[in-house]
Amino acid sequence: MRDQSTAIGVGAAAPRTGRNLRLAAIIAGSVAAVVVAAGLISRAHDASLVKSWTSAQAIPTVSLVTPTTSSGGASLVLPGALQAFYNAPIYARVPGYVHGWYADIGAHVRAGQNLATIDTPELDQQLVQARADLASAQANMQLARITADRWSKMLAQDAVSKQESDEKTGDLATKTAQVNAARANVDRLLALKAFARIVAPFDGVVTARKIDIGTLVNAGAAAAPNSELFDVAKIDQLRLYVHVPQSYSSQIHSGMTAELTVPEYPGRTFRARLDTTANSISNNSGTLLVELMVDNHDQLLKDGDYAQVKFTLEGQRSAGVTTLVLPASALLFRRAGTQAAVVEPDNHVRLKRVTVGRDLGATIEVASGLSPSDRVIDNPPDSISDGQLVWVVSSHRAPTSEGPNANS
Repeated sequence: MRDQSTAIGVGAAAPRTGRNLRLAAIIAGSVAAVVVAAGLISRAHDASLVKSWTSAQAIPTVSLVTPTTSSGGASLVLPGALQAFYNAPIYARVPGYVHGWYADIGAHVRAGQNLATIDTPELDQQLVQARADLASAQANMQLARITADRWSKMLAQDAVSKQESDEKTGDLATKTAQVNAARANVDRLLALKAFARIVAPFDGVVTARKIDIGTLVNAGAAAAPNSELFDVAKIDQLRLYVHVPQSYSSQIHSGMTAELTVPEYPGRTFRARLDTTANSISNNSGTLLVELMVDNHDQLLKDGDYAQVKFTLEGQRSAGVTTLVLPASALLFRRAGTQAAVVEPDNHVRLKRVTVGRDLGATIEVASGLSPSDRVIDNPPDSISDGQLVWVVSSHRAPTSEGPNANS
């Protein structure tokens, strides 16, 4: 009996244990499925967050500027170069050695004032020879005149033939021509000898002296490199040359005035009067060469000075047309032309093609393509495109054309 009951107890326990194991497996599988599902959901949520963050970061943030109405006038500041009214590099006309110089750099000289003298031994000997040739020619001419007179008298007495008398008269004409040639040669050498005295060509200032006593000089500017003796400049009036961009050339006219400043006199301005223009646009620079005159009787300004020249330009508005002003940084220069990126009320970009009027340097006048209420992106990214969404962080009004000077 005991053995039978024991066997029955063992058999009952076995099915119960199997059910427990299956239940545990099911629970474990459910837990694992829950964990996996939770991980997948968390990963999908994180991926969605990353995607949203990435999309948000991809939207550019921009600052806006509102166009302002042009006042119609502006200042144009350009670099200029001052030059002496006259500037003469002085060369020797005769070869020789410098005997002495009498004016150093910075000396104020008068027209005809002696600057230096040159010893010309070769020229002196040529002059002696030329005078001797002249004396010989004069003696021959005198003898020919006496002979011609005698033969003319004998011809009147029929003592000689007419042919012989004409020959003597022709010989006199030849000897007279030789005298004239010899005299011209003497005069030529005397004129050259006068160039041994180097004089100032006009009232001015000696800006360079490139000789000293004993220096060998040659005749002419091309005789040798650096053969210049002096530089003399007339600086009581100066010429001011400015290259004006073509877009402003129509507003430049004779008689207008300008202000200039030079680095050695900070805060001080000088006045210049426009004298003339080249009336031609340079093919190389696209600019108009302008010449102005500057009164320099006090001689504060110097030949060769660099200057900043300020022109006050007149407005050029057409009737009924409003010209708007934008910062130059607000424009896009693309193959399709000059454009401005305008932000619509829904914060999407619309690219508008604009027509540029005057380039004022820091600012640009827009002749057409924009309205005063447009919100224009300042410093737009190069990658910005039509219809793109943007975030607006700030907004301000553009400076007027009377604000910054137009530096070119």
